[in-house]
Amino acid sequence: MIILGIDTAMRKTGYGVVEMDHNSIRVLDCGVIHNKANLKHTECVRRIFLGIRELINTFKVDAVSLETAFVNRNVKTAMILSLARGAAITSAAIEKIPVYEYSPKTAKRAAVGLGTASKEQVANVLASLCSLNVTDIPDDSTDALALAVCHGNLACRQGALAGLCKEI
Repeated sequence: MIILGIDTAMRKTGYGVVEMDHNSIRVLDCGVIHNKANLKHTECVRRIFLGIRELINTFKVDAVSLETAFVNRNVKTAMILSLARGAAITSAAIEKIPVYEYSPKTAKRAAVGLGTASKEQVANVLASLCSLNVTDIPDDSTDALALAVCHGNLACRQGALAGLCKEI
């Protein structure tokens, strides 16, 4: 199963593509879709949409995993984040790829065993599991990789844990 994890943000959307089966995790790609601060939101949304769509088509993705939406105290920030999230979800929907969402704690717990793990801890564990150099994992793609591994760990298991995979 090939899974695309996405940590959406308007200026730096992290992504991680992993191939998983019952016994192994292989990172196929990870990185960041960068949008400069001077770009209009409409251009950022377009770039996120196209970037995610390109990843889906390049890697023949079977599923997409995102963080659950959250409400920030700053409504304007939450609305801007939802634009980036909508662009990513639409990319998957157009390609008929199922999208699943997990809380940050669930993703970290399923990926590395600790829901309160820092980005550095997540990067170190995933680098070790996947035989990567930790410096090859951009900070903004760490959570995206955890989301992808989380979905893979839950989707590849039989029984009660697989029931935690709820498509949005």
